[in-house]
Order: sequence, then C-alpha cells, then structure tokens
Amino acid sequence: MPQHTSRPRRSRVSSPQVGVRPRRDFEALKQRRLQAARLFMKGLLPAEVARRLGVSCQSAVTWYRAWQAEGREGLHGAGRAGRLPRLTAQQIRAVETELLKGARAHGFETDLWTLARIAQVIEGTTGVRYHPGHVWRILRSLGWSRQKPARQAAERDPAAVAQWVKQDWPRIKKTPGAAGPGSSSSTKAGSP
Repeated sequence: MPQHTSRPRRSRVSSPQVGVRPRRDFEALKQRRLQAARLFMKGLLPAEVARRLGVSCQSAVTWYRAWQAEGREGLHGAGRAGRLPRLTAQQIRAVETELLKGARAHGFETDLWTLARIAQVIEGTTGVRYHPGHVWRILRSLGWSRQKPARQAAERDPAAVAQWVKQDWPRIKKTPGAAGPGSSSSTKAGSP
C-alpha cells in the first residue's frame, strides 16, 4: 500500500494585518502593461519583456497578443477584479433604512435581529437572496456590530440575590478538602 506523504505548505508573504490579503494596485499593474507595450514597440520579444519586468512568459505573451490586436488600448486592463456586488449602494441604504425601523416593524415577535431575519428583510426589500452567513459581511460594511442582549428575568430581585449570596451561599459552598456525603476520605488506606 503506498504511503501518503504531505507536501510542505508554502509560506505566505506577511501583510500588516494577519490574514488579510493586500489590495491590488490596479494603476501599477496597468503601468507595467503599458511599459511592456513600449518594449514591444522597440522590437523586444515577449520572453525578454517577461525577464525585464519580472513577470511570467505566459503573461508577456498574453500582453503581446493583446498589443498586436488592439495596440496600447488592449493593455489598459479590465478594471476591478472579482465579481460585481449584487446590491447597489442605493439598495444597501434602503436595507439599512428598513433595519433601523426594527424587527417588529417587519412582523417579527421580538426586536432582536438575527442573520436569518436580516436575510429575509434584504430579500423583501431588494429581491436579492443572501445566505444568512453572508449577511454579516453586509452588516460590517454598514458599520454594524454584533450585539448580545443582556438577558435577565423580569422577576429578578437584586436585594434578594444579594441576601442569598451573603447568607445561604457560604453554608452551601464546599471548601477545599471537606468531605462531602458518601466520601471515603475518612477511610484510611489498608483499613477494611
């Protein structure tokens, strides 16, 4: 049976904040592509451009083909990376306005917001469905933080609690080394 060997993990370049990837500098990337276009105009081959700019040959060949097809305009880039947001800034403001009305205004029994409830409000307001786990990202972008409500019984009597702690608790509390009911600490080793 073949043995399983694990590959060593690649180390990441550390950033100022642990676990946060640095944002791409799109303008710097564009300038590098335009520098490649200037080198192509001088007659350099993609392999030499890749060596001079410190990029892969594959990238240089891709840039070369774009430069041949569209000139410098083909190397301006696509703009932002990643998927476009599903909600516009206007929709997010509308969601926040609805959330500020409170949970009861949306038919919930309590005023406690949960991620599932907020997901329902987002869908009802914008028509866009989010998984409750993703709702937290939207809330953080709005500057909202997690709040844990303080739960206390309505019948709680602070004076009665203080009296119980002062009088009853010392009597009930076990002290270290004290023998409780059914303890065998009084039986010595070797005794029958």
